[in-house]
Amino acid sequence: MDWVTMSSAGSQRVHGCAGCMSPTRARAHLFCSRRQPGHRRPIITCMAHKITVLPGDGIGPEITKVALNALEAAGKLENEEFQFSEELVGGAAIDATGKPLPEQTLETCKQSDAVLLAAIGGYQWDTLPADQRPERGLLALRAGLNAFANLRPAIVLPQLADASSLKREIVEGTDIMIVRELVGGIYFGQPRGFKTNDKGEKVGFNTMIYSESEVERIAHVAFKSAQKRQKKLCSVEKSNVLEVSQLWKEVVTRVAKEYPDVELSHMYIDNAAMQLLRNPKVFDTIVTGNIFGDILSDEASMLTGSLGMLPSASISNDGPGIFEPVHGSAPDIAGQDKANPMAMVLSAAMMCRYGLSLPKVADRLEAAVTAALDAGYRTGDLMSSGMKQVGCIELGDILVKQITEAKH
Repeated sequence: MDWVTMSSAGSQRVHGCAGCMSPTRARAHLFCSRRQPGHRRPIITCMAHKITVLPGDGIGPEITKVALNALEAAGKLENEEFQFSEELVGGAAIDATGKPLPEQTLETCKQSDAVLLAAIGGYQWDTLPADQRPERGLLALRAGLNAFANLRPAIVLPQLADASSLKREIVEGTDIMIVRELVGGIYFGQPRGFKTNDKGEKVGFNTMIYSESEVERIAHVAFKSAQKRQKKLCSVEKSNVLEVSQLWKEVVTRVAKEYPDVELSHMYIDNAAMQLLRNPKVFDTIVTGNIFGDILSDEASMLTGSLGMLPSASISNDGPGIFEPVHGSAPDIAGQDKANPMAMVLSAAMMCRYGLSLPKVADRLEAAVTAALDAGYRTGDLMSSGMKQVGCIELGDILVKQITEAKH
């Protein structure tokens, strides 16, 4: 695996040192001292932040380029360097290797400080068996990195409040963080599959299962997230019907005793789905299981007016996190310079904030997006009267300009 270093001067340097590129060793010493045969000694320090870049499919490569350019510009102003290693995932990986997640991709991700993923999937792979489709690569990546917690913000920016499906007075001021358990529950539970019952009918079945430790670890992430926000956490389940939700509620309530500064409430999933549309501002931080989180986070995304504005983070206790926009690969507009890259840029900002501990770089990226919106620039998905429509490439140039011309 080769790592491409983008220096503060913008030049590229390729390193073939896998031995000194692990996240733990990268911060342990300044220069590689290994002298094994064939080993190429790096010509710069090993202090750069190593990022595995997964452009994926559809509009992925387009928005990835914009995000990396913005990230480089913001990093330069904070004297931060990044090493990028681009790998295959999803449909692109299937076409090249026959697998949605090649072993090399997973191994490179494990050796990095963070993973920046764009989008996967497309019509041409829809006819493949379910276990061979691009989406399986994403599930395997999450499981392989033990990225058990998904953080998905849903923030209604004042510039875009009128783009929401709901009235401005309902959504304006909405700022929600949904913390979703990502590697357990019904999507991963066993047994699962098909069988024939006593009547000769085909039956499909899945298992919704959580252990105490799985609930505990996601609860801790949620409480800590709430502590950094408005100190309000709502646990969403279906404990009036499901035993697995009864365990969930019991464990979350127990963990709450360790966070006396956070106000905990409980809500059934059906009521939570309704309240997100009726009065979204009642929520601050939400914690829930895999399938409920999948549904609620997509519902919350529509409050903001466009999927093109929503980043997400999938984090682990012991390895790199995965940072990706909420939207899909949009194959219908791929290669047409119509994609909105702002969610990808904001995903890079989340990566800096939560994965790399670079809050100042994150601030610069987020400020650039806000400045571009304030200036009236919009891609097609956000276009409204009086705004200036731009393509993906032009918006990328505008974001870099906003970053480089910022006063602070």
